[in-house]
Amino acid sequence: MDVQTENLTEYILVHYRWILVLFLLPMSAIWKVYSIIRNYLVFKLNSAPKLHDKKVKNVQKQIKKWHAAGRGTRLCTARPTWQTMSFRQGVYKKSFTNIEVNLVDVLEVDKENMTVRCEPLVTMGQLSRTLAPLGLALAVVPELDQLTVGGLVMGTGVESSSHIHGLFQHICLEYELVLADGSVVKCSKDENVDLFYAVPWSYGTLGFLTSVVIRYVRLEYHPHANLSSLVNHFSNESLKRTPHQFIEGLLFSVDSGVVMLGDMVEEMGDDGAKAFERKLTNPVVEYIPLRDYYHRHTRSLFWELQEFLKGRSTHEEGIDGLVTKNVVSVVPELTGFDPDHGDIIPFGNNPLFRHTLGWLMPPEVSLLKLTQTEAVGRLYERCHVIQDMLVPIENMKESIEVFHQEFQVYPMWLCPFKLFNQPGQLKATTTGEWQMFVDIGVYGVPKAEGYETVPSTRRVEAFVTKKKGFQMLYADTYTTLEEFRAMFDHALYDKVRQTLPYCTEAFPEIYGKVNRSVRK
Repeated sequence: MDVQTENLTEYILVHYRWILVLFLLPMSAIWKVYSIIRNYLVFKLNSAPKLHDKKVKNVQKQIKKWHAAGRGTRLCTARPTWQTMSFRQGVYKKSFTNIEVNLVDVLEVDKENMTVRCEPLVTMGQLSRTLAPLGLALAVVPELDQLTVGGLVMGTGVESSSHIHGLFQHICLEYELVLADGSVVKCSKDENVDLFYAVPWSYGTLGFLTSVVIRYVRLEYHPHANLSSLVNHFSNESLKRTPHQFIEGLLFSVDSGVVMLGDMVEEMGDDGAKAFERKLTNPVVEYIPLRDYYHRHTRSLFWELQEFLKGRSTHEEGIDGLVTKNVVSVVPELTGFDPDHGDIIPFGNNPLFRHTLGWLMPPEVSLLKLTQTEAVGRLYERCHVIQDMLVPIENMKESIEVFHQEFQVYPMWLCPFKLFNQPGQLKATTTGEWQMFVDIGVYGVPKAEGYETVPSTRRVEAFVTKKKGFQMLYADTYTTLEEFRAMFDHALYDKVRQTLPYCTEAFPEIYGKVNRSVRK
């Protein structure tokens, strides 16, 4: 393909991708309906537990076949990377032996012990849909429907209740894995302890996860027109002895944003706002059904669909009424945030579209990735940032300023979480039981002057490492192996890899699956 044709392809896919998206919306809806019905029947008929052992034995059978063939390659799951939530696709799968791991079901809800046992490809939407009718909910529910239990364990998961309960890994009580020798092991705080603490953030480099046992909202908006004010309010609320159950922040510019505080309530009060003014200057209260709150960022994929939609995001509509329903749309005049960037669906805010097809949003991320061309991929790498960095909350203001200097991407997501002083790759910098961190997420088009993908990201990575912070593994990392190992504590991980049979032969280190050179 010559340069002129390639440029034309990029132009068409960027400016007219809405045609493809309109085609994908009904396909996504059909798939969602099928999945909901299928998962409901499997759970009600209680067939998943009976089939689980059979599926695990199939994983073991494939590993034994790998041994019989001489162990000439490394191992990974056969799940196509376009089905994952990571923006990139792992090129390593082409040279590894792919193991089919079709583990997609909720296995058991134990009301007596207040736990749910599920397979690793169970999604957050599927899990909350199963638990809600039973009057149950997880302590930490990462907000996007399509995030999987396995991804949240092997990578990480954070949510607006994490300032109380920690990361998703901290509500997990037991993991079941198939190791590289074909054996099945379970690990917990009482059994195979080193393995239990090494599994989180291991990115599938210790074994194949086959099941997880997991422990099983009035909302206030507080606008701020000053970064110091927002940081102080956010930090104080996060560190309260008796904090709100949910805390989240959105920055719309370096000096304006909103802190959102939520609590579960039995009934609606009379202080809830029916509508918001477009210019928000005083605190506002809104009441939202709990499951809608949990998945508040799903319909708009945070605000990533704003790269797809001309006009303000689709937060206002919906069967699932989002908690961020009015946050983006009420603040343009206050914040200077420009919601008119991007026009993949130039009529996205048109009432006719919103009432006919808007409820189908979002299209399946997997389908968007599957239909993405190399030209669009290169364009996104040059002109798009998706990063989550975890830093101690005392470094929050300085970190925001660095993100502004290097990326200048808004809105900016802020989510506090407890980092417990436990064995594993993440280490608190204090000696207490836990330390408060904040997840700073940027997803969008960088507007910083002089932005360059690699140098800008590397400067942020170096800053985060210096502050004893961490980079989420789904995102592009441009660190070297030495820099990556300096960011994370590999001591226990290395020990476990050396202990498990055939582990170093079967699986690469984490860096070998997440660095930019093995992703496209």
